[in-house]
Amino acid sequence: MFQQTLLQNKRALITGGGTGLGKATAQRFLELGAEVHICGRRQDVLTATEQELRSRTGAKIHSHQCDVRDPAAVEKMIEKIWAESPLDILMNNAAGNFLARTEDLSLGAFQSVIGIVLMGTLHTTMSCGRRWLAEKRKAVVLNVTTTYTTTGSAYVVPSAVSKAGVHALTRSLAVEWGDRGIRMNAIAPGPIPTEGAFSRLLPRPELAEAAKKRIPLARFGTTEEFANLAAFLVSDGSSYINGEIVTMDGGEWLQGAGEFTALGRDLTNEEWEMMKPKPKKQ
Repeated sequence: MFQQTLLQNKRALITGGGTGLGKATAQRFLELGAEVHICGRRQDVLTATEQELRSRTGAKIHSHQCDVRDPAAVEKMIEKIWAESPLDILMNNAAGNFLARTEDLSLGAFQSVIGIVLMGTLHTTMSCGRRWLAEKRKAVVLNVTTTYTTTGSAYVVPSAVSKAGVHALTRSLAVEWGDRGIRMNAIAPGPIPTEGAFSRLLPRPELAEAAKKRIPLARFGTTEEFANLAAFLVSDGSSYINGEIVTMDGGEWLQGAGEFTALGRDLTNEEWEMMKPKPKKQ
């Protein structure tokens, strides 16, 4: 099904599109004919990704510096994009997460993750959604959640709380907006190695091996597999899929969700101290 015209004439925005899963998905969307906008907080990263993917695919890609926690900044970005042409696809991928003992977290740590994951998703979805509804346009939103949204997970509580909210938002708006042509779906990925992410969440190599052993397929997923699933879910080939949370984890959740619970119990006090979120300079 992955013909080069699969997403032809589609315009997509991917939040957190400068790195990791967002970058891999942006590349796949471009390869399949879409025009892609990516956004994130670091302009240098966005510029490098934009130049790399343009040279690699020869397709149209644009980058926007935007902190999705800021509703005014999101509205300004969407207004700029819409001035050229409306979007057809929104992928809410921007995220923040860290492994930490909950009692060690400040309120600011919770606010940071909730602000990016839940409120950021809400800001972009509402900004695009109001426009789509007013213009009576068909569109699709793809959110990125996690496998522990319904069970919770120890040691990643801000993420669990935030992703559970995104899960509920996805299914709620699938019902409310579905009859007006807007589909809402989500991917719940298991462990997929991306640059930087595993070093923050799994400080020792043996912890990564332990995580891999929990997966029935005995391996981690790949960014390419994630990008292919994302492309299918935003394409017209999945036009009757609405309100679905598609789990992509090699069967891991069938053995018990909350992948970080067991891992967290293996960390030493010294490692917990090393992994504490560092306050950012203003």
